[in-house]
Amino acid sequence: MLTELIAAAQAAPELGNGNGAYAEPEVDEEEEDELEPAAAADGDGDELPLPLSPEEDPGAVRRFRFRHPTASGKTIAAAGFVEAARTLGVLILTHRRLLVSQFNRDLTAEGYGDRIVDAVERGQEPPEANPLTIQTYAWFARHWGDLNPEAYHLVIADEAHTALGEKTSAAIRGFTNPIYIGMTATEQLIAKQVSDVFPASVDDLPLADAARRGLIAPLRSLRVPPAAAIHTVPIVGGDFEERALAQALDHQALNQAAASLYRDRFDSTPGIVYAAGVEHAYNLAKEFRAAGLKAEAVSGRTPPVKLAEILAAYERGGIDVLINAMLLAEGWNSPRATVCMHLAPTASKRVYQQRIGRIMRMHPRKEAGVVVDFVPKAATHNERVVSLHSLLDSDFYREGARVTPAPRRRQQRRARRKLSPAPWLVPVTADVKRRLGVITREWQRIDPRFLDEDEQRYWATIAGRNVRFDERVEFAKKFTEGGASRGALETFLATCAAENPNRRLRMTALADRVSMVVERADFDDLVTLVTQAPTWEKDRVQGVRILLRAIGEGKADAPEQILARWIWRLARATRKVQDRRASAEFPEAKRLLGALANSRGHRHEENAAKLVNAAREQPLEVGAALLASAEGYTPRANQLIDAAREQLGTLPEVAHGLAENLPAPKQPSGRSRRRRRRRKKKSQNAQQQQQQQAQNGQQQPQAAQDATKPTDEPAKPEPAPAQEP
Repeated sequence: MLTELIAAAQAAPELGNGNGAYAEPEVDEEEEDELEPAAAADGDGDELPLPLSPEEDPGAVRRFRFRHPTASGKTIAAAGFVEAARTLGVLILTHRRLLVSQFNRDLTAEGYGDRIVDAVERGQEPPEANPLTIQTYAWFARHWGDLNPEAYHLVIADEAHTALGEKTSAAIRGFTNPIYIGMTATEQLIAKQVSDVFPASVDDLPLADAARRGLIAPLRSLRVPPAAAIHTVPIVGGDFEERALAQALDHQALNQAAASLYRDRFDSTPGIVYAAGVEHAYNLAKEFRAAGLKAEAVSGRTPPVKLAEILAAYERGGIDVLINAMLLAEGWNSPRATVCMHLAPTASKRVYQQRIGRIMRMHPRKEAGVVVDFVPKAATHNERVVSLHSLLDSDFYREGARVTPAPRRRQQRRARRKLSPAPWLVPVTADVKRRLGVITREWQRIDPRFLDEDEQRYWATIAGRNVRFDERVEFAKKFTEGGASRGALETFLATCAAENPNRRLRMTALADRVSMVVERADFDDLVTLVTQAPTWEKDRVQGVRILLRAIGEGKADAPEQILARWIWRLARATRKVQDRRASAEFPEAKRLLGALANSRGHRHEENAAKLVNAAREQPLEVGAALLASAEGYTPRANQLIDAAREQLGTLPEVAHGLAENLPAPKQPSGRSRRRRRRRKKKSQNAQQQQQQQAQNGQQQPQAAQDATKPTDEPAKPEPAPAQEP
């Protein structure tokens, strides 16, 4: 790869004199680890300047971007570049003195310690033919003009997104001879600025691909509803204003709650906690220690020697929780770190990705990293606070579940999970189509309490169509305990009664639906469903019985005229059953109904009057069944029948009487259908064996008789055919 970069740089036309035309910038005398802040990275700052022309930036063709997620091996890649440039001078730039020491330690361990030298200035000969120098951006911004341009051929810019300040970027443009490789994990979030300094892309490994390849530790997520309101905290420069955020979060009760949460959830699991300022970090450390945790706070105030001792103690296991504001957000690496708790939320995706990068390194005792976000469980990607799901653009949140893609080759698990997946999930994407897609795919695990009313009804519709009979009890808990709305329950029962393929479940859903008061339009739909739907053809009688009993109990909210129409409409749908009941209780019913059906004109009206008079003399159930089976052909006959129906009794009494005429649904047997089929087949096989044995027993005596007959008798000659006369 390095050879290709050198060839590409040599093939590009060289503009200017090769030394750059930018004057040495003015810098402060006091050297600092971090340079001036770059422009706002998340789109909250002013408009970015236009890219420089080739004449203004002659070395742009030799500056490349190398984007890999944190913990995916950028340090190893840097060592690979150093190895590839074994005959060239290499300058490594980073943004903190702590990382300078880390690079020195890592590269010495890789076997490059003999090449590490101090900066080679102009007029000096390098002590080695291939010198290796490691410095900070602050030092480079001050001394780039003093460096020997012939001594360094490759510059590796670690955490390249921190090199976007005015002084640092000017120094990089001024030192034009070497080839630059800007290594960053957050280039995509601020690509417009990084591409301004490092315009060419040489390699790109997204976070999802790194997780899929098994280069980084998987990430699990835990969302905790926030106890403090930060909606009034302003966003300045792409992130929350630190002082206002600290005022909202730095309270003793909140700090104690955070310590108790960490102790109860993770106990002694090593982790890193991000606070909203230095004072907040020290206050949190005090409460964490009071809760029985081995915790320490570090900041820019911590002396370097003490900071090194604290970090070493953390690696040894003497400290389990490190609390900081932003000191350990970039560059610091500890494979042991497992939990990342964002007690100070951030609105910057760049900052968030750098934070979670601290727990993404592989470790034998780490099954996965755990990210704790203090956001509502149903918070979408449109919220101001960045979460793991908004960073990765995930569709749903499932507590404790892995958010990053599963590795292609499953590694052997050596450690127990610190967080187990919950049985429920909730969509968190802001896209409506994707939210509905999650509900459609994962309807069995959706927790309806986090959905709005429309989404709950949509989920109830999908569930009513697909729920199975053996899942009904567990699924009912989502409505009784899960906080689903009444409208969602009504939609679920109505859809289940209409579209579910299981007959028993349709019947149960219909009974549950009419166990509560039903509006007029909804009950009319149920009447139409039971009397006309093909799916209710086999269960129409039982469905009509349920609806009639519901009308009798006053569950249908409608005027009496509508109730009467529904009653006799339902009775008409079960005319055959009502006819048999009337004939069984009243022998003259068949003759009266037959005379009414086979007559016309005034004779028909006379037969209608006779049937009405007979129905009035019978008990309510028999009279209702007789009138339900009657059908008039003339207005006069219909008027007589309708009047008799109104005078038969009150509507609840008539509804109950018609319902009693219908048979109750059969109770399901305790044995499964498969077991009944096996038993039936077994009995059939036994009957066949008995028949075969009986046939064999009859054939054996016949065979014995045939065997006792003499066989030496001469065969009788067949008679000759008669001759024709």
